[in-house]
Parts: sequence; C-alpha cells; structure tokens
Amino acid sequence: MDTIDIGLWVTGGLLLLVVTGMRVAFAAGLAGLVGLVWIFWAKFGYDPDRFGKALTVAVKTAGQVPHSKVAAHTLSLIPTFILIGYLAYYAGLTRALFEAAKRWVAWVPGGLAVSTVFATAGFAAVSGASVATSAVFARIAIPEMLKVGYNKQFAAGVVAAGGTLASLIPPSAILVIYAIIVEQDVGKLLLAGFIPGAFSAVIYGLLIVGIAVFFKSVGPPVTGFTWKQRFASLPGAFPIVAVILIIICFVYNPFGEKAWGTPTEGGAIGAFIVFCFALFHGMRWSELKSALLETAKLTAMIFTIIWGVLIYVRFLGFADLPGAFSDWITSLEMSPMLILICILLAYAVLGMFMDAIGMLLLTLPVVYPAVMALNGGEAVSAADSTFGMSGPMCAIWFGILVVKMAEFCLITPPIGLNCFVVAGVRPDLSVQDVFKGVTPFFIADGVTIALLVAFPSIVLYLPSLAG
Repeated sequence: MDTIDIGLWVTGGLLLLVVTGMRVAFAAGLAGLVGLVWIFWAKFGYDPDRFGKALTVAVKTAGQVPHSKVAAHTLSLIPTFILIGYLAYYAGLTRALFEAAKRWVAWVPGGLAVSTVFATAGFAAVSGASVATSAVFARIAIPEMLKVGYNKQFAAGVVAAGGTLASLIPPSAILVIYAIIVEQDVGKLLLAGFIPGAFSAVIYGLLIVGIAVFFKSVGPPVTGFTWKQRFASLPGAFPIVAVILIIICFVYNPFGEKAWGTPTEGGAIGAFIVFCFALFHGMRWSELKSALLETAKLTAMIFTIIWGVLIYVRFLGFADLPGAFSDWITSLEMSPMLILICILLAYAVLGMFMDAIGMLLLTLPVVYPAVMALNGGEAVSAADSTFGMSGPMCAIWFGILVVKMAEFCLITPPIGLNCFVVAGVRPDLSVQDVFKGVTPFFIADGVTIALLVAFPSIVLYLPSLAG
C-alpha cells in the first residue's frame, strides 16, 4: 500500500469520526497521528520490531506542530478581534447600533428585520466571531421584532443569518485562518472581505423587503421617528466607524503613503479604543472579566482546532495527498469553472456535518493547491491564467468564496451553529423554529455566491488598490 492509499484510508476514517460526533480537533489530531505512525511503519516494511520506532518518530513529528505553527505572529489577530466584539457588547455598542439602524430604516417593509441585518453587519466590523454576533442580537433584536408582531421563526432566522456576516466582514477570524493556511497576505484578504460582506448584507435586506411586501404579516414597518431622533442616534455608532477606519488604515493607507502598521497592531488599537469607550460608559469589573473570559474560551477553542487539524495536515504532506488531488483535478475533462462550482457545492454538503473553521482547516490543504493548479499555478499572470486573474488574486478570490461558503454552513441543518446559539439564548424558540426561519436566506446566499463567482471584481477591487 503506497502513501496515497494510506492518505485516503486515514481521511475516510477522519470523516467517519467527525460524522459519528467526535470533535474536529480531536478527530483530526488522532487521525493525523495514526496516519503518521502508519506511514513511518510502512517505510520500515511493517517490521513488528520497528513499530516502536515508527511510533516514536510519529509522536515527535506531531509534537512539533502546536508550537511551530501556532506561534505565528499573525495568529495574534484572532484574540484581539474576538476581544473587540465582546468589549463592544459590554460597552453597549450593539444596542446603539440597532437603535440607529431602527430609526433610519425601520420604515420600509420588514424594516426591523432589515435594521437587524445592518446592525449585525456593523457589529461584524468590530467582531470576528459569528457565534457572538448571533448571541448578542438574539437578546436585543428578537424581542423588538416580536413586540411589533413579527413571526417568531422569521425573526430568529434573521438574527441567525445576520450573524454569519461576521465571518466575512473584517475583522474576521476565519479570514485570518485562511490566510495562514494558504500563506497569503492577511491584510489584502481582510480588505477583500469588506465589499462582499456589505454586498451580502444588502442582498439579505432586499430579500427581507421582498418577503415583507408579499407576506405583509411577516414584518410590519415601524414609523414615527423624526429626523432629529435619527441624527441623535448616530453618535452611538461612532466607535464602530472609528475601529473600521483604523483597521483599513493599518491594512491599506487610503492617503497613498505606506500603511500605518500591521493588521495585528490595528486590531490591538481597535480593542483599546472600544475598551476606553466601554469604561466611559461605566463598564464594571464583572463585565470586563466576562469579556476577557469569553475571549479566552473562544480563542482556546479555535486554537485547539488549529492544533489538531495541523497534525493531520502534517500527515497529508507525508502522504502527498494534496499533490495527487491537484493532479487528478487538472486531469478532468471538464470546464475549470464547472470544477470550481462543484468544489463549492461540496463545501455546502460538508458544512452540514462540520463546523466552519474545522471544515476549512481540513479541506484547504488539499483543495487550495488544486484550485491554484486550475488557474495555472500560484505564480501565473492574469494574461496566462484560466480565471483571468493572477495567482495571488485567485488565492484572495477563492478565499472569499470559501469563507462565504463557511457562512452558509453556519445556518445549514443539522449542525448550523448560529441556529443552535439563537435557540439557546431564546428558550421560547426551538432549533427547528430557527432552521425554518433561516430557510429563505439560503436563496440570498446562493445569489451572493453566484454573483461573486461571476464578477470577481466585487472581491478584488480593494485588494487591487493595495498593490
């Protein structure tokens, strides 16, 4: 049995472990270790006397992964982005955002639901965690919608779908993880997420308005706000705008000079600004403690997944499965664009059984080289490429598509994590209620992904400005 066969058998075992309920981090770590032992033992000719040697080498190889990979400076972005979100919640920014959005757009059909989507998009700009966004707005927005007569399933679906925007709109933990896995520029990927994220929010809003127009009982408009009240709501959203501008300037200086610093520095300064704002608004020690603990818990969970999956990725390198998959993909007698669409559809199916971060970590080491090969390689120029873009730009475009698919997976049954979070926060809602309410947003996500595939300039405009 050659290394490719070992890779396929171990990957099959990993998928079986995940489907049967084992956590991705532990399943990937176990599969990676078993695979390394198998490969090294195979090199020793399956000699029973040398199994111990194979085990020792495998354990040492796997043991180097956690520190060597996770000590990367870029990963420090993740806790700072998550901390910004939790501090913003305790600073009252979420309620201020929702109130401002409500006063400005609640007059349209389905206005409170549209306000919720726009407020979640704003909060996503200071929070790198979709789960946190869904949990926060389940407490704030759903009671407001129910108070004016919204269907409770629809209200829950709006919050769960709106929460997914935090995966795409920077600062985004998933975009950072993608950049590290594929070794691409974090700053350009964060820039690339702004327009598609705002685009997704607009598509959600249009869908809600359309539903409310045809089904008037779903989301009645809310009127009665004066222009004075609308303008009075804007100062509460100022810290959000400040953080967005800081992150943009640290990633790409719009004044034409060199960037002011790294994305990590921008995230840290953004967290400090929100922290000062929270103190100004009377944040207590207990609230600061909760924000720090929640940040630590979510960060530890993400890093644990990274540790486990990177052990499996190390095994894939020894098995040479990514190279074999790339060769197979490029040998198919199909249109490259059709192959790309099939890959995205495969992500939609896989996301029904795995969490978003684990799914990307497990698949990208194999899928990313194949997509780059389809385009002509990582060093290809735009003129010689298949998709009409250079290798680095293709990496950014594919990254946004994959993260958008990860958003989609956050609301698909049976694993849709955002739906479980909303149901957990609202005892009056079952998980089935949330899944029913979120169903129309599958259409919106499908339209968004199709437009991003058809018009890559939506993704690549801002990164192209950064050079």
